[in-house]
Amino acid sequence: MKKIYIKTWGCQANIADSEAMAGLLKQNNYEVTNSEEEADYIVANTCSVKNSSQSKELHYIKEKSKTKKVVVGGCLTKTLDIRKYAPEVTAIFDTNSILKIPDVLEKEEDHFSDVKENRLDASVIRKDKNIGIISIAEGCLNSCTFCATKLARGNLRSYRIGDIKRRVEKTVQEGCRKIYLTSQDNGCYGFDIKTNLPELLDELTTIEGDYIIRVGMMNPWHLAKILPQLLKSYKSEKIMKFLHAPVQSGSEKILKHMKRIHTVENYKEAVREFRKQFPEISIATDIIVGYPLETEEDFILTYNLIKETRPEVLNISKFSSRPGTKAAELKQLPSEIIKERSVKLNSLYQKYRKNNCSIT
Repeated sequence: MKKIYIKTWGCQANIADSEAMAGLLKQNNYEVTNSEEEADYIVANTCSVKNSSQSKELHYIKEKSKTKKVVVGGCLTKTLDIRKYAPEVTAIFDTNSILKIPDVLEKEEDHFSDVKENRLDASVIRKDKNIGIISIAEGCLNSCTFCATKLARGNLRSYRIGDIKRRVEKTVQEGCRKIYLTSQDNGCYGFDIKTNLPELLDELTTIEGDYIIRVGMMNPWHLAKILPQLLKSYKSEKIMKFLHAPVQSGSEKILKHMKRIHTVENYKEAVREFRKQFPEISIATDIIVGYPLETEEDFILTYNLIKETRPEVLNISKFSSRPGTKAAELKQLPSEIIKERSVKLNSLYQKYRKNNCSIT
């Protein structure tokens, strides 16, 4: 029996893909191992969000492929020519070919597809037996200038509510007490099949059992469309009081150039309304510092927005250009400026989180 080691980078959706691959491989008489040394194959499930991650991933793939058979999947495979960096890799597959992983390994052949898979029924081996990660859609409706994930995962394809409900029921029956709903953008879930996220949540919370649902990232412009309904859905005790709405910048000019569509006010309204209804809520947001056109004035607007809204979780990313994106064509800001702004924003965050008091 051949042994497989799966190395995963990136988001919850990537972790869910790896769990599905592990389950499929076990069904096909492979042994999934936690030991790189013992493995006959290493499956590298990559992430394309940041340059820093990409560098680590490519280094890992290049080094491991010198002594092991390495098969590369994930988002990087649609944005880079992997063999240009690591010519020794055994095979490459994309995010639409997760269910083909047994064939990819058996034949040691590349596999790419433009047809999205339905992986809701896939057998899984979970990283954490208490957490069930369930993808509710593939792709998104966005065209952000900085994002390479869209190039890899494509346009939105939502799974149907009944199919998701059956998966959640099965997951709860298997002993999971936390259900993580994930996708590239949960906020636009269902827009392609004439439903929406609140309707999904209202159906899922009718499931019996001891569990809580954590809703993943929602972009503010889609969130604005479903806000009143979503606030009602969140009243269920089975919904974790957590909201992840990435604003990315406090400058309307920068948001417009990023093609983010939402306004700063969309984000502020969501924070305001959720905090009013649920004082215990934990708000998370993401900020990109050093976007190519960001001036000092733009950064100050972002700084002041964070100072005003004080998210409990702040994910700060220093801008890095991604291959194939519109933002990669722009002149980059000096790295010293980007670092300085990142440090300044992080200091603000650490200060209000530590002191839990108003900032003067």
